[in-house]
This record gives sequence, C-alpha cells and structure tokens, in this order.
Amino acid sequence: MTLLPKNNTTDLQPEKTEGNQLFPVFLKLDNLHTVLVGGGNVGLEKLTALLQNSPAAAVTVISKTFLSEIHTLAAEYAQLNIIQKAFSDTDLDGADIVIAATDDSELNNYIRQSAHDRKLLINVADKPELCDFYLGSIVQKGDLKIGISTNGKSPTIAKRLKEVLNEALPAELDTSLQQMNEIRNQLSGDFTHKVKELNRVTAVLVGKQKPPSNKKLMLFVWGTFVVFLGIALTVLWLKEPVFRTYVEGVNPLFYYFLVAGFVFALIDGAIGMSYGVTSTTFSLSMGIPPASASMGVHLSEIMSNGIAGWMHYRMGNVNWKLFKLLLLPGIIGAVTGAYLLSSLEHYSQYTKPVVSLYTLILGLVILFKAINLNRKRTSAKIKNIPLLGLGGGFIDAVGGGGWGSIVLSTLIAGGRHPRFSLGTVKLSRFFIALMSSLTFITMLNGAHWEAVAGLVIGSALASPVAARISNKISAKAIMFSVAVIVILISLRSIMNFIIKVI
Repeated sequence: MTLLPKNNTTDLQPEKTEGNQLFPVFLKLDNLHTVLVGGGNVGLEKLTALLQNSPAAAVTVISKTFLSEIHTLAAEYAQLNIIQKAFSDTDLDGADIVIAATDDSELNNYIRQSAHDRKLLINVADKPELCDFYLGSIVQKGDLKIGISTNGKSPTIAKRLKEVLNEALPAELDTSLQQMNEIRNQLSGDFTHKVKELNRVTAVLVGKQKPPSNKKLMLFVWGTFVVFLGIALTVLWLKEPVFRTYVEGVNPLFYYFLVAGFVFALIDGAIGMSYGVTSTTFSLSMGIPPASASMGVHLSEIMSNGIAGWMHYRMGNVNWKLFKLLLLPGIIGAVTGAYLLSSLEHYSQYTKPVVSLYTLILGLVILFKAINLNRKRTSAKIKNIPLLGLGGGFIDAVGGGGWGSIVLSTLIAGGRHPRFSLGTVKLSRFFIALMSSLTFITMLNGAHWEAVAGLVIGSALASPVAARISNKISAKAIMFSVAVIVILISLRSIMNFIIKVI
C-alpha cells in the first residue's frame, strides 16, 4: 500500500467543475450587524439593496463623506448608523458581515484583509475575485423572494432577468403562498403524509398534474341534453297538436332573440367580453325598452357566470381580497342602477337614447382594445377597487352590460394579472347579475318575456360551444367587427331620436 506524503495534498483536491458553484442562502440581516464602508454612489446602491430587502437590518456605514441620500435614509431607518471618519481596523469589531464599497483599491484590500483576520465574510464592490459572497438581483412578490446570480460575470444580465421575472410572475403568487401556508397548518398526520398532500396540491404549478377540469363532462352533459331536447321537441311536434299550436302561437320575437343570444354568447366566449353590449344594442334596435333589455342580459348571465366562477374557484384563479373589495360595492351599484332604470321604464323613449349613447361609448372602448390588443400593460395598479366595483355595477345595470368591459379591462390595464382578474370578475359577476335580476323582476310588471326567454335559452345553449371556439378564431377580428356593429347601431338609434325630436 502506497501512502501519500503529508505535505502533498494536490491529488486530494477535487477537480474544478464548470458553472456556478455558489451556494445560495438567505440571511436574516435584522439579527446580524452589517458594516458598510463607503458613502458614495456605490455605497448608496449597496445600502439601498440591503434596506429594501431587510428594512430592520442593523447597518453601520463608515466614510469620510456621504451623499445626501444616505443622510435621508439614516433619518428614515432607526437601525442605520452613519459614522463620518476614515476606516480603521477596529471598525470591524462586533461586525458579522462586511461590504467594501469604496473607489480606493488599496483601501478595499485593507478592509478585506481586516475582515479575513476576524474570519468575517466580505463583499467588495465590482471586484468578484475579492468577494466571499455576492449581492444578487432580487425578485420579490410578498413572501416569495428569488435571488439571481451570474457568478459575478454580469450583473447587467441579472438585472435584466429581474425585470423579466418581475413582469412574468403575478403579484397574486403571494396570495397562493398564504393559502398554502393555511393548508399546511390545517393538515393532520405525520410528516410524510403532509409532504405528499402539499406535493399533490402544488403539482399543477409545474405541469405534473392537470388542473381539475370538467370540460369533457360538461360537453357530454350538454350534448346529451341537446339531443334529448331535440328528440322530445320532435315527438311533441308530431304527436301533440296542442304543443304544435302553442309553438306556432309564440311571438316570433322569441326566435330572433334565441338566435341572437346564441351568437352573442359565442362572441363573448371567443373574446371574453361584449355579451352585454351586443345583447343590449340588439334589444334596443328591436324595440325592447332598456330595463327589459338589461333584465334579459342579466338573467342569461347568471348561469354562465355561475359555472365560470365555480370553475375559476376550483382552479384557484380567484383573488379573494380583490373579490371582497369588488362584491359589495358592485351589488350596491347594480341594484341601484336596476331600480333606477326600472322606475323609468315608462319613459323608455327618453332613456333609450341615453343607453344607446352608453353602448356607443362601449363600442369605441372595444375598438380601442382591439387596436391595442397586443400592447404591453402598465405596471401601476389601480387602487380604488370599491369605487371601480360601485361604478361598474351601476353602469352595467343601467346599460345592460359593461362589467367585463369596464371592471376587468381596468384591472388588467392597471397591471393586475389577467388570469386572477378574470376568475375574480367572473365569480363576482354571478352575484351581481343575480341581485340586479331580482331587482328587475320585482320592479317590472310588463317585461318583454319572449325576448328575455330567447336570450336566456340561446346563451345557455351556446355556453359549451363558446369554450371550444375561443382559441380558434382571431379575437382581434371579432373585436373589430363587434365594435363596428355596435357603433353603427348605436349611432342609428341616437340619430332616430334626434330626428323625432326635431
């Protein structure tokens, strides 16, 4: 057996491997003392990064001179201490972590040697070879924090990746984290069982498990229902003269609205909006008073939004904080609007042009959205959510639609994540449509039920088909077409009113 000499350790060293060999950690800086040397631009940059991530961190900054911004930070953060003096070896007494951020290479080397003499870890700004650790770019969404490291090769690339991830990751991820924490705290059983359950719940995030979906079951149920309905109607038509007489006596308006409700629901399924405005515009053009038109829209939307809201709830697409902020103001606005419009039913000749003006505005909004469909949304979030819900609910009830066009579009344009916004708006829409419909039914005595029934049945029949065509038709082309049709019909209605007045 051959023994290696004690002073020969070359063969015992592991081979140097390619790639980033850094070990990532997250430090509780509020439990540590950080000494930062340097009061210039680089020192300010490092200090800002420390305080943004750990506002309660105890930091001592040492420098002969300081930028005014550092004095401002010192007044804001109680744990930040600034000492105006030249650096000396004893300044590191009591330190846990050291950051050298000066433009003096000799001083940086001296600080590094002083830190190592005390077995302290040090970061030397812009000198990767002198660093024991790096300050990477950070992406934060609430309790979620992601550190990015390029092994000191390119901080610029890390900065760009941070921008990409900040845009791609929704802020609602923090809501998911809080929900997962609640689930973890409620789980019973041993550690293995808890890990298994948490892995099962979160498997959808990495694509290992498809989200729960009843699409095939729904298509089967609806297909069976349509076939059964077709057979039943055929048998009744052939064998029951009373039924045939009844059908022949139904107001033809019902069949017009049956087809219209089906088509409008298909459009809504393809682009996720415009059912209310298209249905209301069509109803007004057919001579239906605004209140009855709005009631038909809201009754037909109860089922579709209830199903959609339930599916989004099952998929975890509901931001509950946003839902609570929207729901009550939205209901109050919708009930108020429905009550007001129903009270003015006898003055429909005056309310109709007002509603037509509203549908004209919505048509222009849809046209604008079609033009800017692929534009990047802003990152500034809308903050007054209850006011948005109140206004959206009121205008939706008065105009027969617009909750999606106003509320959903505003949330997305204001930086809210589209998937969470859609799920939240759909679920809240169910309750708002339900309450406004109850108000209309209570207030109206002579509603045009043939038109209402046509919209309800037509949209219900279209709901399973609409989901299938949403990815097969150009949303932009549909939005352009819908916008042009709505604008033209609204203008026609307004012009007819002006001609009558004149």
